[in-house]
Amino acid sequence: MATLLRSLFGSLLLAFVLLSPAPAAADVKIRQIDLEPKDAARDRIVPIRVYLPETDQPLPVILFSHGLGGSRMNSAYLGNFWAENGYVCVFLQHAGSDEEVWKSVARREIMGAMKKAANGKNMIDRNKDVSFVLDQLEIWNKTGNNPLQGKLDLEHIGMTGHSFGAVTTTAVAGRKFPLGAGYSEPRLDAFMPMSPQTSEGMSAEKSFGEIKAPMLCMTGTEDASMISPNTTPESRREVYKALPAGDKYELVFDGGTHATFSDAQGIRIAKRDPAHHPAIQQISLKFWDAYLKNDAAAKKWLQSEQARKDAKLKESDVWQWK
Repeated sequence: MATLLRSLFGSLLLAFVLLSPAPAAADVKIRQIDLEPKDAARDRIVPIRVYLPETDQPLPVILFSHGLGGSRMNSAYLGNFWAENGYVCVFLQHAGSDEEVWKSVARREIMGAMKKAANGKNMIDRNKDVSFVLDQLEIWNKTGNNPLQGKLDLEHIGMTGHSFGAVTTTAVAGRKFPLGAGYSEPRLDAFMPMSPQTSEGMSAEKSFGEIKAPMLCMTGTEDASMISPNTTPESRREVYKALPAGDKYELVFDGGTHATFSDAQGIRIAKRDPAHHPAIQQISLKFWDAYLKNDAAAKKWLQSEQARKDAKLKESDVWQWK
């Protein structure tokens, strides 16, 4: 299992980051709420950051799962943006595979610690974190004097994540793993894995071939792995190819790297194409609108070349659907 998981995770660049949160739009008040609910059954705290727009009515929910070595503070550029556009965004932090993995060891030991954290137990814990947080949201949505009371439309929930978070996202979407391992969360409606990965010892078709829910895969032509040579930009694209037709989409940035999808900064992070984040924001928002708000116009946009034009994709970028 450890060998399998180590092949799934991408760059360790998140271990050397300094976040740069994106500001909220001036005309939409976004409240950031940090909570630390405890799963008593597992004696485990699951920290979350909620991006809560000012609202008088329940809004669809988007869950986000960080990559190996990350935290609930990752990808604020997405949390703020989606919240500005009518979603309650809940960013999870997964103990055992979060930033504490590298913060608690000497610099020379970081690589080894990160590889050690890529294990089957942490994958299972992540999946259970998602279900636990969903349980908590149901409780809070009904609890008086709670900031989330009455704010959540829990009939419409999306799930997304980057790198290890993409593994989590596809796992709760119902992908299969070798040795029969699998986990799905039926309360989730649509999925967006960024830098998705295949599994060693199992074909992509067997792993992803039965996922019927809407899914948008995002990657780049240079989205490689620092851990395993078996995880390549080409192998990441096998995920979309293996998905059955029907509400499936793929965005591939020409020149996009593993760091393209994060908001990390630092000397180890290559300079990003400034067009990538706006494109990720716009296309992902249309995806959520189509499948969490039942917006027919958004779905039509996704299944057209208008998406390429409006998102200012390069001719060499890939935008496709099936």
